[in-house]
Order: sequence, then structure tokens, then C-alpha cells
Amino acid sequence: MNDKLGSWERTHRCGDLTAEQIGEHVCVMGWAQRRRDHGGLIFIDLRDREGVIQLALDPDRDLASHQKAEQVRSEFVLAARGKVSPRPEGTVNPKMKTGEVEIEITELLILNRSETPPFMLDEFTEVAENIRLKYRYLDLRRPALQKNMLMRHLVAKTVRNYFDQQGFIEVETPVLTKSTPEGARDYLVPSRVNTGRFYALPQSPQLFKQLLMVSGFDRYFQIVKCFRDEDLRADRQPEFTQIDCEMSFINRGQVMDIMEGMVAKVFKAALGIDLTLPMPRLSYAEALDRFGVDNPDLRFGMELIDITEQVAGSQFKVFSSVAAEGGLVKALNVKEGATFSRKELDDLTDFTKIYGAKGMAWVKVTADGWQSPIAKFFTADELSALNEKMGAEVGDLLLFMADTPAIANEALGRLRGHLGQKLGLARKDDFQFTWVTDFPLLEWDDEQHRHLAVHHPFTAPLEEDIPLLDTDPTQARAQAYDLVLNGSEIGGGSIRIHDQSVQSRMFDLLGIGAEEAQEKFGFLLDALTFGAPPHGGIAFGLDRLMMILTGADSIRDVIAFPKTQKATCLLSDAPNEVDDKQLQELGIRLRTKQK
Repeated sequence: MNDKLGSWERTHRCGDLTAEQIGEHVCVMGWAQRRRDHGGLIFIDLRDREGVIQLALDPDRDLASHQKAEQVRSEFVLAARGKVSPRPEGTVNPKMKTGEVEIEITELLILNRSETPPFMLDEFTEVAENIRLKYRYLDLRRPALQKNMLMRHLVAKTVRNYFDQQGFIEVETPVLTKSTPEGARDYLVPSRVNTGRFYALPQSPQLFKQLLMVSGFDRYFQIVKCFRDEDLRADRQPEFTQIDCEMSFINRGQVMDIMEGMVAKVFKAALGIDLTLPMPRLSYAEALDRFGVDNPDLRFGMELIDITEQVAGSQFKVFSSVAAEGGLVKALNVKEGATFSRKELDDLTDFTKIYGAKGMAWVKVTADGWQSPIAKFFTADELSALNEKMGAEVGDLLLFMADTPAIANEALGRLRGHLGQKLGLARKDDFQFTWVTDFPLLEWDDEQHRHLAVHHPFTAPLEEDIPLLDTDPTQARAQAYDLVLNGSEIGGGSIRIHDQSVQSRMFDLLGIGAEEAQEKFGFLLDALTFGAPPHGGIAFGLDRLMMILTGADSIRDVIAFPKTQKATCLLSDAPNEVDDKQLQELGIRLRTKQK
């Protein structure tokens, strides 16, 4: 039988008790993390979301409670009353906030019993992720995950308070909306009352937040669920959370200033860190030139070096032919990297092939010169010029990539990030931000024979680049901006098109005809004709931001009930089959039925 709580009332959380409460009579409630029987005295570590407190049960003080304590096992739910006392000399635990005190128990209740958990609920036990996700309600009792969830709550509260102080209002936008298949695939929801028609779960509140600007709400924000049916990676989920914002009568510099203030508030509240503002700003072109990617990790140097000019006349045809065809030859100098083994170099080459590279050349700089299969193709003057260009010293490892600009930059840029992790150059407790601006507005897709929007179709071009829409669209730059932290894009946005004629021109460039544009986006195009103000906004990936703030290795460790990389929920067994009656009501028939 379990005890009844009755009129008992909790006075403190377990993790709140310190030497300041010595002598006070308190009531705590939580889960038994472990029990230790010291031949008469019984000690129980009681845990709740705030921490752990030691309960001391002496049969001479209260025999009934001591007898109950003998029954207690891991994860029993308990309530306890007693007096806060200093721990005996030699038993203080300085690693715990509550390590100086214990509660001398005068009354103990067993509120519920527990089966033996499938894994220990402490910080040190390694558990397979599929088991953790199957028993997520137990996994969430572990201190590390509770700390993550509490920090997530703190971050959300900080964001709301900041935006309220900046004159934003929180507005909820629809979850059941219209499918506009551009970019990632939509999750579709069949309508029962409109047979044969479907809603889509929103990939973003983009259109509705623009309509709110037309509606005159001026400054909007929302912490909102979004959905994308796409292939998953370690930092992606089919449903994710955005901090979503939109502002009227504003330019992109002002958007960035306001968002820097929000991020600074979050880091101060969550980690006690004062960020240096304003944050650095890089153009897209400069980011690619120096780092190869548009989300550079600035925690370490090792910048890409363009050596196309130096190798254009060399006898090494792999380099000189690429240079002659308008490609790029770039290099990385890995300081003191000459100790890499041949297998490690082969592994690095294989890594670059993920990003389309055909191969990678390498050189070890020794006291006798270049040690490399390619050294023989260069004259002494060429070697000297290359060493000077790359700042090469004895003991360095030089890595080379020759390909189209897109492949050379990305393959070597991704390799740079990989080496930063491998060599321990990218510390988790070092937070380096940068804004990346002036992205291309459009890119040409050879397969579809049309332009695609680099961000989305509602992004405004730079004013000075609007004429390029008629002459050379891929050279037009966007009024877009991404905030990058430690090599991850944590937020992205743009100034929007508020002129209906420019928006129609954009749809035309994207191969979306007037009829299709009216069908998909007619409500937005119509709204833009009714006095739409200049406006812009941004969205931050809350899950990705939390992953960085907590130092988690997986995005699933900062989401209460995440999906696996196959977009399934091991806890609830979703997605699941539905019965034929439900399908009939929706007017749906499956082609084949899976067992």
C-alpha cells in the first residue's frame, strides 16, 4: 500500500537547501535516486528537478519512518519531513550545492513505488539512445536533460521579456494552412469536411507574419512549431521550434541590432556571459573567400588561401588546367600537421569527396623541403612563392583543392571545420558570432532550367541591384542576413519585398507564372496592393541554439520528446497505421497496405 499525501505541503525543492536553512523544519518531495543502509542509519538521496538532498533516517528518531525506508528502492516517489542539519564531519560533498547539509527525517511517506528502471537515472551511465527514447519519461528525470529543459524554459522566458520591452506583440499564426511546395516537402493533413483537399503544416509562418505587417501590427514575434518533411541529420527534426520575428519601417541594420540585443540577453541569462556588441559582419563573398562556406566557424584561424595565380603556370596539370578553365585552387595550412599518417590523409581525402571533390593533394613541410608526390612538379621559385603565400613552416601540413569555385570552396571549407573539431581548435565554451550578408538573391538550376531563390521568394534585392533582375539575375544580391555561431547558422532573415510589382517580377524569374502565383500566393499579392509597409524579419532555430548553449552533442537532447533520425517516436510508436474507417471518412485509399 502507498501512503496518502493528504494535507502535506512541500516547503522546499531538494536542490534549494543549503547551510542557510540549517535548523529549519522542511518538507521535500521527489524520487529516491539511491538508498544506503549503514547498519542502523539509512541514507536516501532524494531527487527533484532542482537537485538532490540527502535524507538521514535514524530508528531512534522515528522507527516507523526507518521501517518504511527499508522498503525504498530506486525511483520510489517519497515525501519527507524533518530538520535541516549539517552533515557530519568528513561527509561534506563540495561538488553538490546541497553537499553541506542533510535532513534528519521525522516522517516519511511512500507515495508510489517503481519497477526497476531499465537504466540508471544518473549522469554517468551510458545508455543506448534507442532505449533512452523508448523510455523518454525516465530519461527526462536524468539531471543533464532536466538541466537542458530548465535552460530552455529560461531562454524562452528571456526572449519573451526582451521582445515585450522592444514593443513586439506575440501573435499565433495558423498550424493548418495551405501547401505551397517550394523548397522542402510539406507535411500534408487531409480534410474530412472538404474531401480530396489537404492542409499543410507550416514550414514557417512567413506569409502570415508578412500579412501581420500589412495589418499594421508593426512588430510581431512568436515561439512557434514548424514542420518540414526532409531527410534528417543530427541537428534536424521533422518538427522544430523557431523564434520568429517581423518588423515594419525598418532596415536590415536595425533588424540585426535588435536581434543582437536579444541574443545578448539570452547568453547573459543562460550562461552569465556578456557578449561583445556589435557582432562582426561578413559579406557572403568574403565568407566564401576566407572560409569556403557561408556559415564559418570563427573560433580558430586556418583560413583558406587562394593560390590559383601562383600555380597557373606550373607543370602540375591538375592545378594549372583547373586555373586555365576558370576554376579555383585553394589551400589550407594545418599548423604542426605534418605528423598526420597516410591513413589519416586518406580519410581526409574521403571526407572531401562527400562534397563533390575528386581528390585532394597534400604536402608535409620538412627541414629538407616538401615531402609529397606533387613536389617534383614545382620549381624552386614556385615552391618558395607558395611557402610564402601560405606562411608554411617546418612541421606544417598543406592541403590543396582544385575544382570549380563551388566545389573547391565547400569541400575545403567543410574540411577546415572538420579539422577544427579533430584538432580540438573549436572549444564548446568559446562563442564566436558573425553576421553573413549580401547573399546571392537567385541561383540557376540546370536540372529545372530555372532560377531558384537562395533564401525564399519574398526576399528583397539590394536597391542598387534591382536593375540586374532584367540583365543578369544571378548577380543580384539579397537584403538577407544570417547569424552564424561557431559554424552553425542559428538565425536567418531578410528585408521582404513590399511592392507587388517587384514580387510579381520575382515570381516570373522563378518560373512561377501569373496564374500559378495567384493560385499559390494570391492572398499575399492582393495584400501587397493595400499599402504594405517596408518590412523585414528573421527566424532563429531555438533547438539548434539550445544545443550550442547546453553543449549537447545531439539536438534530441534539448527537445523533450524528439523523433529519431527516421522521423519516428519510439515512445508513442508514431507514425502508426490507422483503421480503414478513418481512411474512408477522409476519402483516402492506400495502394498497398503494409504489414
